[in-house]
Amino acid sequence: MALTSRTEITTLAELVAIPSISGNELPAAEYVEHVARELGLAVVRDETSVRVSVGDEKAGPTLALASHLDVVPPGDGWTRDPFAPHIEGDLLYGRGSGDAKASVTAMLHALGDVAALGVTLRGRALGIFSYGEETRNATMPAARERAGRLDAALIGEPTNLEFAVAQRGLMMVDLLAHGDQHHAGYAATEGRSNAITLLAQDLAKLSGIASARVHPVLGVTTVTPTMLESGVSRNVTPPTARAILDIRSTPDWTHQELAELLQAELASEVIVTSTRLVPCETPAGSPLLAAAQRARPVARTYGSPTCSDWCYLKDLDAIKVGPGTSRRSHTADESVNLSEVTAARAFYANVIQEYLR
Repeated sequence: MALTSRTEITTLAELVAIPSISGNELPAAEYVEHVARELGLAVVRDETSVRVSVGDEKAGPTLALASHLDVVPPGDGWTRDPFAPHIEGDLLYGRGSGDAKASVTAMLHALGDVAALGVTLRGRALGIFSYGEETRNATMPAARERAGRLDAALIGEPTNLEFAVAQRGLMMVDLLAHGDQHHAGYAATEGRSNAITLLAQDLAKLSGIASARVHPVLGVTTVTPTMLESGVSRNVTPPTARAILDIRSTPDWTHQELAELLQAELASEVIVTSTRLVPCETPAGSPLLAAAQRARPVARTYGSPTCSDWCYLKDLDAIKVGPGTSRRSHTADESVNLSEVTAARAFYANVIQEYLR
């Protein structure tokens, strides 16, 4: 039985007050462990995550409730102290309030609620609250290795409690064009190649380059130049010109296929710099999605343009769903609707029971 009458609003406010910027998650992890014990839950905390469970993994499948404790730095533009949670009406303001401490809080209390009911589950519900999700140093892969068998996962990210059944991946590529370094006064008349011109010709080919495959939820893969670099001097043609491409992939392409497509269509050198954030989608006939729809029949399904720890759990039956609005993530005066946090607590508890009954 739960050992405390604390509310999810109190927990969220206290968690937001802990400035768990990526790489400094320990105080937040210790706090979550403390609350889990107050709620009468089994808990393990280590360098990969805080893992909180109810039920018996030997009795059936394991449903993971996965989210992260780290937040991005507050940045500029705040009209409030980012780590002094402030409630105005239905909104709680603070860094990480929506992304993703609202999900962590609702999941934690949902696990406590299920434990307090004393129902026999056909398996285990396991909260996995990891670190470093906002960086290249995400601990979810290591946390998963220590979590035992996992069969399905609710990914806790701000979705306004709608069901993201697909998520774009992120692939980063450098395009490097090579030309001749030469005096600008002679280069054109002497037929010298200009790296900027060569790169520009390739950039003009990017619109719709991956449009041959259309995902039913996410649409086409997008290839967007985001940074340019070139130049030696204003009167010298450059030997190289570089563009950085942000590629938001869909499950219709592997990242290897996209690299091969760019290499075949473009003259510039294609240098793949990151492929770890792969696209994800909920499998057809998903028992988890069916359970979630029974628990919240008003929710719509959609495709998410943002990445998350789902990419490390992509082989599971999974959906991304949580309280909060994704467009407020990482912004000044980040906030979350408290009514959604309360609704998420009930929703997660209901899904656990629907999936493991």
